[in-house]
Amino acid sequence: MYIGIDLGTSAVKVVLVDHDGHSVAEADAPLDVQRPQPLYSEQDPHAWWEAVQAAVGQLKATKPAELAAVQGIGLSGQMHGAVLLDKKGAVLRPAILWNDGRCASQCAELEESVPELRSVTGNIAMPGFTAPKLLWVRQHEPEIHERIAKVLLPKDYVRYRMTGEFASDMSDSAGTLWLDVKRRTWFDAALDACGLDRSHMPTLHEGTEISGTLNPSIAAEWGMGEVPVAGGGGDNAAGAIGAGVIQPGQAFLSLGTSGVYFVVCETYQPNPDEGVHTFCHSIPKMWHQMSVILSAASCLTWVAKLTGAESEGALLEEAEHEATSGTTSDGNLTFLPYLSGERTPHNDPNARGVFFGMTHETSRADFAQAVLEGVAFAFVDGQDALLHAGTPIGEVSVIGGGARSAYWGRILASALQRPLVYREGGALGPAFGAARLARISVSGEAVEEVCTQPVISQIIEPDPGLVERYTEKLITFRKLYRDVRASFS
Repeated sequence: MYIGIDLGTSAVKVVLVDHDGHSVAEADAPLDVQRPQPLYSEQDPHAWWEAVQAAVGQLKATKPAELAAVQGIGLSGQMHGAVLLDKKGAVLRPAILWNDGRCASQCAELEESVPELRSVTGNIAMPGFTAPKLLWVRQHEPEIHERIAKVLLPKDYVRYRMTGEFASDMSDSAGTLWLDVKRRTWFDAALDACGLDRSHMPTLHEGTEISGTLNPSIAAEWGMGEVPVAGGGGDNAAGAIGAGVIQPGQAFLSLGTSGVYFVVCETYQPNPDEGVHTFCHSIPKMWHQMSVILSAASCLTWVAKLTGAESEGALLEEAEHEATSGTTSDGNLTFLPYLSGERTPHNDPNARGVFFGMTHETSRADFAQAVLEGVAFAFVDGQDALLHAGTPIGEVSVIGGGARSAYWGRILASALQRPLVYREGGALGPAFGAARLARISVSGEAVEEVCTQPVISQIIEPDPGLVERYTEKLITFRKLYRDVRASFS
């Protein structure tokens, strides 16, 4: 048995996986995001640990024998967050998250002070990354910056609570702007620009390596042995492991809180100018490129709450029913899904969500339909950025919570004009991948033997009628952003 723990933005998910690669049990615990000011997005690291404890507690209550048989634990989690600890390991302030947009000026400052930043880290400095957050703290909270002993990423704070080790993996660390992504080591010039050095950083491991051992007290509390904890991966790299996306050209779409278009590369091929991210994969000697949209399934959650829908699933059913029965309005409602700003391709932390084209006849289902289409169009922008970078894209799988909706899949396939592959267990995502990384770290098996692709449940082809419609509507979507962009700032 192996456990994968995924620290998401909206919840912690824990998956228990047997040696045959089957999910035996799942548990989750919700998380809240605090937004004390415009552009701010923060969470309390203590809440992460409480959620992990609660989710593992659920498994202990329902699967105690299986939990006792666990041989290893893998971690994945939301990337880019800044967890600041003092010399006693105490948290100094709330963690600044990946979708926080306060650091635009610090990004410009960082690129000016470190001219080689893009070529070495493979990425343009964006407010969501970790390094500019530390510049912001240095300038606005100098008394806290002076007390920093360690800077950890979110999942690595959970690792610290589990093992007492300050450790991270290559894929997650590649999203800090402090890593030399080609050489897979810390980049001293970028650290120095933020008032830090290697002593403030965790030790680096490949995702398939053991990074520590579960503390005896935690092991006893959870009802398992003092098992190894693998390096793990950032949520997207771990999601790729779960989906078996490990060979060059293999790709996936992740429909989580954010949206990710992920493609595996066998060499380091940075192309940051269009907002394409180049990171280490969570397996050795492999990299990946990503286009990232900051709001994906979270847009659906938001509009369901805004319109009083019973749930996201109920709203999806309502939108599908009206679309297939022909009872929707004229279908011209357009949505810009930039509720938290945007990364690829705009790198615009000031971008905001927009509904355009409402009439007296606009219904709740119309709002939902526009959201599904708007997220799909944002993915098209990301796909174009990857293709402009010369990235070959082969088969594309779909993972994440949004993978449960075949209706959304039809919209996405038609907008992207390519078939999308749905696999069994696709909604397990990063937690399942983390469990696989745990298995490899313990067993020493080859990555190819463990990280097989799950069985295909369906392939959704583009709908020719929708392809034609979305080709036209994409023009409106892109023009709308250009027209209102100056108003955002």
